[in-house]
Amino acid sequence: MATVREIYDALDKRAPFVLQMDFDNAGLLVGRGEAEVRRALVSLDITPAVVREAREWGAELIVAHHPIIFRPARSITDETTVGRVVLDLAEAGIAAICAHTNLDAVAQGVNDALAHALGLEDVTLLTQDGTDPQGRPYGVGRVGSVPAQEPAQFAAFVKAALGANSVRMVDGGRPIRRVAVGGGACGGMVPDALAKGCDAFVTADVKYDVFLEAQAQGLTLIDAGHYPTENVVCPVLEAWLGQDFPDVETRRAQTHQEPYAAL
Repeated sequence: MATVREIYDALDKRAPFVLQMDFDNAGLLVGRGEAEVRRALVSLDITPAVVREAREWGAELIVAHHPIIFRPARSITDETTVGRVVLDLAEAGIAAICAHTNLDAVAQGVNDALAHALGLEDVTLLTQDGTDPQGRPYGVGRVGSVPAQEPAQFAAFVKAALGANSVRMVDGGRPIRRVAVGGGACGGMVPDALAKGCDAFVTADVKYDVFLEAQAQGLTLIDAGHYPTENVVCPVLEAWLGQDFPDVETRRAQTHQEPYAAL
């Protein structure tokens, strides 16, 4: 039977936690390393509903992308949402491993999954941040090609391919052939997409001024939402766990969906 620590170590080989950005808090955030795991639940976030689902299903571990404890916590009480979730996890004996910016950057991680979901071909790194302990290049964002199409047509495809409730976009005024993607809040990478000669950039959480600048530079910028552009990695995590630990029953959370709706 696998332990929490063994699963952490396996994830560390695929998406080394040492690669996380300075501001991040990825890793084993709740639980005992030597606890046995028979069932593991995969989710983008660890919400109260996801904890209930894990408890009712009998999972001993949740593997998530977003850290349940992100900012330094001065207390863990039932007076905050984070505190209640951490208490619920601990009281139920459920561990939490969160792979965040390390999973954004590595091969097969968030951005490769996003590029694959959008059918990009000849995919390369948008930026290379370095090499991991095994000598593999890593970096946030990907670049690839798509069949030539108009911006509105491509935006509609992105919405459908990611199952997004809505997309926001500015039209760069030219056909889309070369595309950059950045799962989650990567609006600051617009200059990188332009430097790579991209016609479009798909990301999330874009600010108003970034839309204006992209349009002025002739770049179609599409904000498809944080959840849709990152939830694509959950099947990858599920597959990794299934390959590395076939005796551990693994499934994706059914209770966590995009938190807001388009009216």
